[in-house]
Amino acid sequence: MELKGKFADVAGTRTRYYDLGEGEPTILIHGGGPGASGASNYRKNIESLSAKRRVIVIDLPGFGETEGKLKDGPVFPAMGDFVRDFMDVIGVTKASFVGNSMGGATSLMVALRAPERVNKLVLMGTGGSQAIFSPMPTEGLRRMAMFYGGEGPTMEKLKGVIDLLVFDASSITEQLLAERLKAAKRPDIIDIFKRPPADLWRENLASLSHQTLLIWGREDRVVPLDSSFLLLKTIPNARLHVFPKCGHWAQWEKAEEFNAMVAEFLDRP
Repeated sequence: MELKGKFADVAGTRTRYYDLGEGEPTILIHGGGPGASGASNYRKNIESLSAKRRVIVIDLPGFGETEGKLKDGPVFPAMGDFVRDFMDVIGVTKASFVGNSMGGATSLMVALRAPERVNKLVLMGTGGSQAIFSPMPTEGLRRMAMFYGGEGPTMEKLKGVIDLLVFDASSITEQLLAERLKAAKRPDIIDIFKRPPADLWRENLASLSHQTLLIWGREDRVVPLDSSFLLLKTIPNARLHVFPKCGHWAQWEKAEEFNAMVAEFLDRP
């Protein structure tokens, strides 16, 4: 499927997004790994999910082709405020959200700060929670945090990060690696690991009435499975699905099952 991007000015930031399909809007938000973008994270999902609904895929500030302009402060609240501004600019009053890692945390921030703007939440390997058993930070987070240090971005470093994002690295193509390395080298990248931390598990998650689907890979080596437990226990209408033989990219590694599950969840009254 060939994607044709659009651009909008969001709070002075030139922002790329994709807008496909018709019906109830669903916003897809990518993670914060090096070289991430909306298209690269959701390449295997956009066509399927947009068949029966309006799907909007955004590049967050400093990722993809969106300018690296973001207000100061912890990254999750800043990104959440940016997404709300983006919704205002494109005229979307309310949407469901699908978010991976940082994108999941960003989606949660939108729901926490403006619950009336959110319909349903699908959160995969969401950042900002607290692991119950696993030692933190994980190897995946450590590799991401060191990615821009020393000699800066390299293909070797990128492969080291991507290897920990998936259970089976054979699905990663040279094209994807080249695309992400190019994006990671842009001069206005936002290094989320230089921002203050934001512990979303300390927020009032119990106030969220939204139907919430938590999706985790059992072998997630970036945000481990036991990070889902506080979210599952605290968000009143949360349910959890765990994919075996799956890492941090459930939407990539289990695309067919993921697409069917998410579509059914979003279509449910």
